[in-house]
Amino acid sequence: MAWLETIVWWEALLLVLGGIAAGTINAIAGGGSTLTVPLLVLAGVPGVSANGSNRVGILTSNIASAASFRRLGFNGLVHARTVVVPVVMGSLVGSFGISQLTDETFERAFGLLMVPLIILSVWKPKLATDGPTWSPTVTYAVFFGIGIYGGAVQAGVGLVLLAALQRAGFDLVTANSIKVLVNVAVTAVALPVFIVLGKVVWLPALILAAGLTIGGYLGANATVRGGEKLVRVVMVVAALALAAKLLGLL
Repeated sequence: MAWLETIVWWEALLLVLGGIAAGTINAIAGGGSTLTVPLLVLAGVPGVSANGSNRVGILTSNIASAASFRRLGFNGLVHARTVVVPVVMGSLVGSFGISQLTDETFERAFGLLMVPLIILSVWKPKLATDGPTWSPTVTYAVFFGIGIYGGAVQAGVGLVLLAALQRAGFDLVTANSIKVLVNVAVTAVALPVFIVLGKVVWLPALILAAGLTIGGYLGANATVRGGEKLVRVVMVVAALALAAKLLGLL
């Protein structure tokens, strides 16, 4: 087990507050990991380990979101079964593959990935149910690919899931309730891979998880009631600055 020996109070505070914001964003749409992974790096966690450590809070926050959606009358489990199997299989491939990268390579790659992910966060895909949907074969292939991405990177996978679930014929709130359950499945498969490979640093991971869990619960309520614009603006500004730092521009 890897434990970061020390973490200063302001780093812990940033992880909790960033986790709350990111957990809320993840439940509403996705992209919160564009904030939390760089925050872990700023707290002294190496890049690949930051990617693995982030999954602890992703798991707890999505469980909290799923419980909140269920309490509000939206049970994604009824629909999630058709997409969970290919996503989980893809997640195994992606999580093992990304763990073979060096910390420097991951940090550079993640910094570059943040730019299109931030664009997706600003221009969230509009969901509609009146368009054509995919065949079972195409659906399986698409969600297998999403699983690979989710297992490898996680950041922004919620946005990709929402776009895919739109084509599968689901409305916004139902798609979100399915999305959090799929994320639970993806993370439950990917996290043990990172743990076995020693890519989880537990102290900052658990501090971040506390914030993410609170945010996940709040975000599910916000999804039903609407209104994530302020939090999204804060995330975009912070993520742009942290992406620039990871890429060596600051």
